[in-house]
Amino acid sequence: MNLRTDPKSLPAAFAAPLRHDWTEAEARAIYDLSFPDLLHRAQSIHRQHFDPAVVETATLLSIKTGGCPEDCGYCSQSAHYKTGVKATRLMDVERVLAEARKAKAGGATRFCMGAAWRSPKDRDMDTVCAMIAGVKALGMEACVTLGMLTPGQVEQLAEAGLDYYNHNIDTSRAFYPEIITTRTMDDRLDTLAHVRAGGIKVCCGGIVGMGETVDDRISMLVTLATLEQHPESVPLNMWNAIEGTPVMDKTKPAEPIAFVRLVALARILMPQSVVRLSAGRHAMSDEMQALCFLAGANSIFTGDVLLTTGNPARDKDAELLDKLGMRAATTGSLMT
Repeated sequence: MNLRTDPKSLPAAFAAPLRHDWTEAEARAIYDLSFPDLLHRAQSIHRQHFDPAVVETATLLSIKTGGCPEDCGYCSQSAHYKTGVKATRLMDVERVLAEARKAKAGGATRFCMGAAWRSPKDRDMDTVCAMIAGVKALGMEACVTLGMLTPGQVEQLAEAGLDYYNHNIDTSRAFYPEIITTRTMDDRLDTLAHVRAGGIKVCCGGIVGMGETVDDRISMLVTLATLEQHPESVPLNMWNAIEGTPVMDKTKPAEPIAFVRLVALARILMPQSVVRLSAGRHAMSDEMQALCFLAGANSIFTGDVLLTTGNPARDKDAELLDKLGMRAATTGSLMT
């Protein structure tokens, strides 16, 4: 029986059509299933849409670090906090493309570029668009995260060939004011709407371990799962302890099983989305990552650094995938 290629072989509850009307009560009931039942349901749905042995690999580069005017309480790059991160200017295009070539040589199929801005200035858009065009010319998918966007800026990025725009909602609507005051949840959702209207795919997820409750984590996923169109990519981040940030005083790291449950819930609520293990993976054991893959995660960042935090080395990732009998994707598309 091939659960991945024969949807008829799935239990009816697992093979249901995409939904955009999930309630938090429904999501909580799924999250609270026995661990074997939860993983069975998530893996069955995963196999309907993806090859369970294939993982997307992406590389993330900070093209403009530090000095951000936002007060996100978890972020090392905020100008509001003393975290030891030095502010830099926007990188040169050729330097960025040199890093993209290295990423491609290392097996990455997507190259993501992040800038510590509240929103990009129009004078910087031509440079960013040149970076995107250069990445595309290498045969890689391109993703950027630049903060809030106007419809006109979205149009520029689309014309440059941008595949994905990352703009995380971070947490639940209820917990959001506890970690950010300089922009609202609706500001973030407005940018996502502009990106979607401009024909660019959406990469949007959140962070766990900032002092939020399990209900906050579930609510964050429900917010994404009730959008008119699910994000094509859903990154789940475990917060990295960063001295000097307000979150340090209230952090409550997610327990491994709780994090795996969240991955499984994301897979069930958003069956066709790529679910990425993002920041914090360097602190995960091989066994925890294996459970996350079993729960439906199918994307990782490769490379030693994610913006300003650590990440497992490429050879360690390759060793883990080999140990699990899994492999990195050779193209950007994971859909069956």
